[in-house]
Amino acid sequence: MADHYETLGVSREATPEEIKKAYRRLARELHPDVNPSEEASERFKSVTHAYDVLSDPEQRQRYDMGGGQGGAAGFGDIFETFFGGGGFGGGQRGPRSRTERGDDAMIRVDVSLEDVIFGVQRDITVNTAVLCGVCQGSCCQPGTHPVTCDVCGGQGQVQRQVRSLFGNVVTMHPCGSCHGYGTVIEHPCVECAGKGRVRERRTIPVDIPSGIDTGTRLQMRGGGEVGPGGGPNGDLFIEFRVMHHDVFSRDGNDLLCTMQVSMTDAVLGAAAKLQALDGEVEVEVTAGTQSGDVLTVRGRGIQGLRSTTRGDLKIAVQVNTPTKLSKREQDLVRQLASLRSDEPPHLGEFQQGFFGKLRDRFFRQG
Repeated sequence: MADHYETLGVSREATPEEIKKAYRRLARELHPDVNPSEEASERFKSVTHAYDVLSDPEQRQRYDMGGGQGGAAGFGDIFETFFGGGGFGGGQRGPRSRTERGDDAMIRVDVSLEDVIFGVQRDITVNTAVLCGVCQGSCCQPGTHPVTCDVCGGQGQVQRQVRSLFGNVVTMHPCGSCHGYGTVIEHPCVECAGKGRVRERRTIPVDIPSGIDTGTRLQMRGGGEVGPGGGPNGDLFIEFRVMHHDVFSRDGNDLLCTMQVSMTDAVLGAAAKLQALDGEVEVEVTAGTQSGDVLTVRGRGIQGLRSTTRGDLKIAVQVNTPTKLSKREQDLVRQLASLRSDEPPHLGEFQQGFFGKLRDRFFRQG
């Protein structure tokens, strides 16, 4: 690897001002805006790296000492010898890896009540980080590889001497030149800018189970973002929202709805065919049916989460009293009333039945 002093064209005894002047002169000559050639671009990178090292007094001292190799053990090393750990400098020993686990991701998906009954497979599009197809996570241009940092000698850390109650204490800190990795990527991949991953929209098939409700979350292990440096994927969490339905509602795994019944059908009884969410269903309106009566159709509700058992379809009856009658119809009703000895309107005993608990849900739709 080229000597930083030679790269800048200065002596090893050069002052900070001389180093700065040399860098400015070379930068004006090699900057891509002035000299777009590939050779000038590579030299500009080397010049910039050399200046970063030599302009920092601590990094320059480490470089002059041979990249951090050798030297007497500090107090932190003695502490580690007796007690273990990373000494007073904190942190891990050695360089850190560029490869890290990816972040978890979460998306929200709307599903219909029909999909909830039996479950459904859905293709979902997510915007996430995927492995770079050019460098395959190496972060380097194809044909190149990271080189050992010449400041820390590949250790990822440098020593600093600080004053304390114990005297001068040597502490360990991440190398500012390689950012603690121990290596420097001189030729980063242009596709991912040296990250080892790129953002991409991808479509994944998702099996949405039956019985889910709003707020239910599904975890797909490894479905999240790929990590920096091509690290393992995080997890993908899918949170569901069951959309409102104009006719049907739910109570657990039971489906709820209302059925409008004419006064005559309620009095005389009638058979009815209704269109449920999963097909046609037949119900029997018995003679004398009252508003608030609930007809239950077993096993026509929602299949439970991780279960093969279905809930019920519960149909609340709402008897429609006619508001406009012809003169003949009024006469017939009066004749019916004269034949019966019904009690006049009065208060009855309060009953807290199933329909009473759910009346708000049934009649909110009006």
